[in-house]
Amino acid sequence: AHPGAVAVIALNEQQEILLIKQYRHPVREYLWEVPAGLLDMPGESRLEAAKRELLEETGYIANDWQELIEFHTTPGGNDETISIFLAKDLRLQGHDFELEGEEVDLEVRWVPLADALSSVMQSQMRSPSAGYGIMALAHQLGVSIND
Repeated sequence: AHPGAVAVIALNEQQEILLIKQYRHPVREYLWEVPAGLLDMPGESRLEAAKRELLEETGYIANDWQELIEFHTTPGGNDETISIFLAKDLRLQGHDFELEGEEVDLEVRWVPLADALSSVMQSQMRSPSAGYGIMALAHQLGVSIND
């Protein structure tokens, strides 16, 4: 049993998405990912969790939110479901708290959507939440790796 998780595809006016680089010990690699986290706060909705994760990991808030896609991460091994949200109309708020744990060493970068899609399709970006979210958004916007 798994509590579930959320992920956020944050898109700015220049058609760039916000990615974070984070060390993942099980694969012993730094991975480019999208902001994400567990549904582990009692009473918190999936949308509230997505807003919290975006702020905690990037310092950004968004005024425009929509559900983008949902998927099972490992249906043969657990019941985790990740809900991916699209966040737009972004503003850098920063943090009014001290970062701790894994958030301290995160690298944050804006990447053109077409470049991120190309990275997914070439197996360079291997985070499943990023892959699902980037492909879903690219499909929604009609972006291809040939653009």
